[in-house]
Amino acid sequence: MSVERPFKLDVGGDPGIEPLALAERAAEAEAAGFDGVGAAETSHDPFLSLALAARETSRIELLSTIAVAFARTPMTVAQSAFDLQAISGGRFLLGLGSQVRPHIERRFSMPWSKPAARMAEFVRAVRAIWATWQTGEPLRFQGEFYTHTLMTPFFSPRPLPGGPPPVWIAAVGERMTEVAGEVGDGLHAHSFTTARYLAEVSLPALRRGAETAGRDAAGIGVALPALVAIGDDGPALDAAIRATKGQIAFYGSTPAYLPVLAAHGWEDLHDRLHAASRRGEWDAMPDLVDDDVLEAFAAVGTADQVAAELRRRFGGLVTRLSFSSSAPIAAQTRTALVAALRAP
Repeated sequence: MSVERPFKLDVGGDPGIEPLALAERAAEAEAAGFDGVGAAETSHDPFLSLALAARETSRIELLSTIAVAFARTPMTVAQSAFDLQAISGGRFLLGLGSQVRPHIERRFSMPWSKPAARMAEFVRAVRAIWATWQTGEPLRFQGEFYTHTLMTPFFSPRPLPGGPPPVWIAAVGERMTEVAGEVGDGLHAHSFTTARYLAEVSLPALRRGAETAGRDAAGIGVALPALVAIGDDGPALDAAIRATKGQIAFYGSTPAYLPVLAAHGWEDLHDRLHAASRRGEWDAMPDLVDDDVLEAFAAVGTADQVAAELRRRFGGLVTRLSFSSSAPIAAQTRTALVAALRAP
């Protein structure tokens, strides 16, 4: 008899992991019983990494967590995702994020405006392209930001038997979360997220977006890379806590993530962290994060304690869970954490 679990369990792609290493991790994750593996766009292209991972696996789902939408066009994303869905035999989940304006304009040299509206149109354009490839109907997409009106048989891939992949959208703020509800199959929440912010801000925004589009929000997934500070002894746990406070301080200093702190009434913490970051006081910033803030953002303790806390916090709130650690996790500790999370 199968056992109902509170969420699917994914392996996150560490920032900077190389494509071949990601493929090896996917094979290991599949053997260990994980449900999915993610590849993030940092120093490598997630589509290339996941294409390699698809060839090394047969069951596990493959997630781009995330690919930067505005660094590309709807046509290039549609093609990469369509090919990955074919290569993987229908196991790909397309995760898209907006990134922030400086990166889009100064790193990728691409246009930036109205990110929420642009993302909604981007996803609709991708789906219009897929529909043309699946049905052979003429491509006639004309929007405010993107226009796609040319597609000939020579440039059209064969239809996919199982259809194109689902589209998940990364969001922190309410408006982009509403977009996920309007046009997405799932929401990628940020690791700088608390259970309270999810329950009181993110999920209501997701429902609002779904209602606007006449959709049922119950069918929209929610994925979270949960912050953890984990250790089996005093020194290891202390080091993990310090590293996690540093990660919280880094995110908390960024104006884009102020709404998460504001949900807890911690706007003053953002002001102090932002000022310290402007002065370059990175080493001192973890000291500004007290234990109440740490507890809100991270599950802390031994493997069993962290697993129990993750299940308590996020069971019923998320449909996919991975864990994000700012400190290395010993192999035996990781094994114990995964076993506890997968237990009935």
